[in-house]
Amino acid sequence: MIAGTARGRRLTAPAGISVRPTSDRVRESIFNRLESLNMIRGATMLDLFAGSGALGIEALSRGAASAVFVDHDATAVRAVKANLESLDFEARVHRMTATRFFTTMDARFDVALLDPPYDFSEWHQLLEMLPADAAVIESASPVDLPGGWIEIKASSYGRTQVAVVERTQAVP
Repeated sequence: MIAGTARGRRLTAPAGISVRPTSDRVRESIFNRLESLNMIRGATMLDLFAGSGALGIEALSRGAASAVFVDHDATAVRAVKANLESLDFEARVHRMTATRFFTTMDARFDVALLDPPYDFSEWHQLLEMLPADAAVIESASPVDLPGGWIEIKASSYGRTQVAVVERTQAVP
């Protein structure tokens, strides 16, 4: 972990090529930006495509009120649970796809952390369904936002593109 109560602690990462962990440099930049925008302390966070849970756990470490972790892969879900337990954090962890989560859960979030596999192409559908006021998008190329979203800040870190986006209208 980069900062906060879990600073310096290592996380277990699920094995396999489908998980692309966010580098420490990118994670630090994301969370420094979110802190400068007052989007972490006391916030409700959604870590979608959670992988190891590093993004949501970093948010908890830096003062988020709560986090929900969602991943469809059983190995990733086990890694998230092990990481939360090793750091003594409590959070809900769901094994399901993003679409199923949105259609079965009645929840709203302040910030969603979106780090899908690089070949993910369903950004419009995802953002239209997303029950969050803001999101961090990590992708291989810039994402064309659907209506109702604006980009606050975007940066490039080698092959990784990161954008902080905000809704321009209330979450339904």
